[in-house]
Amino acid sequence: MEINGLDYNTQRDKLVLPEYGREIQNMVRLCIGIPDRNERLRCAKTIVAIMGRMLPQNKEKGDRQQRLWEHLAILSDFKLDIDWPVDISNAHKIEQKPDPVPCKTQGVPVRHYGRILCELFELLKTMDPGPARDRLVGYAANQMKRNLVQWSHGSSDDEKVASDLAKYTDGKIQLDLNTFRFEKIQQREFAPTKRRKR
Repeated sequence: MEINGLDYNTQRDKLVLPEYGREIQNMVRLCIGIPDRNERLRCAKTIVAIMGRMLPQNKEKGDRQQRLWEHLAILSDFKLDIDWPVDISNAHKIEQKPDPVPCKTQGVPVRHYGRILCELFELLKTMDPGPARDRLVGYAANQMKRNLVQWSHGSSDDEKVASDLAKYTDGKIQLDLNTFRFEKIQQREFAPTKRRKR
């Protein structure tokens, strides 16, 4: 929907460096269009001075002027034709975005238990019976119960934990509820905090 006279940010150009705002970006665009080279350099120096005043918290850093000129180069999309007072070759590296961090979201059959417990289920399938496996089963069962309470997945009773443990270890681990004792879970650990009214 387009209404005459109304100018929305969603209809404007994307901000290159949002910390400087739209007005600085417009100033840079005007500076690029100035025909006289000396006047363009004078305009660029003025813009850098304004940018420096906008972010006074960076005054302590020694390479401040260098970074401001590099930011000006990025804002101008490297189209500003002036005699740069500093070397702006590093600005291309600043402009590049880092590679995304790979995140494994596939392969978790039960999300409320999480990846670590699912890997633990796979480990328990291959372990030989003994005290080490029994301790690991205890840790897994207690964490499963905590997860069920935290995510409010219906029932968090002991039978549900025992049946899930048997199910996800392909029946290799059978938790004996007559002998196994779960750790006491404080319900208030997972209760949302209430804000006091003023």
